[in-house]
Amino acid sequence: MHGTSAITAITAQNTVEVRAVHPIPPEMVLAQVRAVLADITVDAVKVGMLGTVEVTLAVAQALEELPSGTPVVVDPVMVSESGARLLQEDARQALVREILPRASVLTPNLPEARVLAGVPAARAEDPAHRDSAEADRCDEDDLEAEALARAVLALGPQIVVLTGGHRTRASDLFLDSAGDGRMVRIDGVRHPDGAAHGSGCTHSSVLAAQLALGRTPLEAARIARALAGAAVAHGLRDVGAGPGPVDVMDLAAVRANWRSSAAGLP
Repeated sequence: MHGTSAITAITAQNTVEVRAVHPIPPEMVLAQVRAVLADITVDAVKVGMLGTVEVTLAVAQALEELPSGTPVVVDPVMVSESGARLLQEDARQALVREILPRASVLTPNLPEARVLAGVPAARAEDPAHRDSAEADRCDEDDLEAEALARAVLALGPQIVVLTGGHRTRASDLFLDSAGDGRMVRIDGVRHPDGAAHGSGCTHSSVLAAQLALGRTPLEAARIARALAGAAVAHGLRDVGAGPGPVDVMDLAAVRANWRSSAAGLP
């Protein structure tokens, strides 16, 4: 795939912290989208960080101008990997009101789903919850995740993929409003020693790319789970003092292949 972008904000950040955020004027965000639409075929769209209510409304307008039927994947970016808040409260309300009903697929993690559904995170911090047996903790976690996926689906997206990175069980939950209400679990391997900075962005981007290639939403979600997990496993642990960036290209293998090929050159 060839990705184009409409930048919504400039951030000053590293692996440890976000030091500053500068929103792009909404008219410039819309101009970027219109420039791409006027010249390049758009087969799918991924919406990420929005930041302000003004940018959120500009993106909602941009989505209205897409060709009919264009898949729209929304990654509700609210908090950075380092904990910085990336979405203002009034922008959250605009996101729910203006963006989610336009989403083909919404990809929140567990904390984001709680915020969108208006559910406090206190239950997960309960000592009794933390000290329960592993099996009980997984069961409780699954029940909460399923309830959250249904609550977020009720906000308007066609499909919800609740990602498993912040859950006890590292599996995504797939729920389609056009289906029979059955939740599909997409299992994956957890890589606690990996580097996860950018894993959510990678997941939603891969999912959007797979939809553009003609995959069904469930097929796209399965591929996104697999590739995002591999990107974490191959992540660059030696970059920065905080969570290192994911590596979707597996640069270590690329370097090894290059060295092997170079060794045979005259």
